[in-house]
Amino acid sequence: VPLQACGGGLVQPGGSLRLSCAASGTIFSINTMAWYRQAPEKQRELVASSGIMTNYADSVKGRFTISRDKAKNTVYLQMTNLKPEDTAVYYCNAGVKTRSWGYFSNYWGQGTLVTVSS
Repeated sequence: VPLQACGGGLVQPGGSLRLSCAASGTIFSINTMAWYRQAPEKQRELVASSGIMTNYADSVKGRFTISRDKAKNTVYLQMTNLKPEDTAVYYCNAGVKTRSWGYFSNYWGQGTLVTVSS
């Protein structure tokens, strides 16, 4: 199941960006969609997830908002008041079931670079 992420770019501190990620192909159901990020020389970390509950990393609470359009199998990440430490490659992730039976499998998008710099 391909996940196509877009919306990254260069933004000044205090600015905003909106990332989007669309899942395509054979999809029966999606349970959780999430955004992760990986900064240079750091481990990949969860930024926000949307499933039964919505969760945020402490570092982005109050600044980032995750939302979903379930009809379009799309997840968004609205990022405001961006800081240089938000600079990273952002990856979308989804738990997808491609049949009515079976279980959910984990899929990743290709990543989109967000650079926060003046």
